Amino acid sequence: MKSNMIMPNAAATTRWPHATLIIGGARSGKSRHAEALITSLPSPWRYIATAQAFDAEMRTRIEAHRAARVAGWETVEAPLDIATALIEHPERPVLVDCLTLWLSNLILGEHDLPAAMEALENALARRSACTILVANEVGLGIVPDNALARRFRDEAGLLNQRIAAGAGRVLLIAAGCALPLKQPEGGSLR
Repeated sequence: MKSNMIMPNAAATTRWPHATLIIGGARSGKSRHAEALITSLPSPWRYIATAQAFDAEMRTRIEAHRAARVAGWETVEAPLDIATALIEHPERPVLVDCLTLWLSNLILGEHDLPAAMEALENALARRSACTILVANEVGLGIVPDNALARRFRDEAGLLNQRIAAGAGRVLLIAAGCALPLKQPEGGSLR
């Protein structure tokens, strides 16, 4: 199946120096690492949550994430429109958790992926504060056995490439450890 996403330009340069993309597998420590980075900055912090609680197990996961956060967070539920949530307070540190769930929501709802991606990139360009985006790295496993899963895997890989191309920093989290894939000079979050 042909992808709706546009491949990033190989010569792409950093467009959002304040943005950090954190990628990794399930239970790798991505969210914990992202929260630690954001909370090293002065509050208030904005948490843009993309998960939807369709069942009891997911509700439990969402509540556990909320309960683990320190005071000072404003949570914004944005399963589809993270662009608007990003530009509401461009001067505040923001954590988007996670792009992969957002993508899943868009695909399952049959939304316009190129338009959503463009809106996300435009919102990132309008921000002045630290922005951390969390995403799963889903392309390290076997080839899925059905067309929807293969499309999701492909779109997630393209989304991660596109955001990584524009971000000032990219970290891969594995077993709770961060491996810098792209690092700005000086290493500042700002």
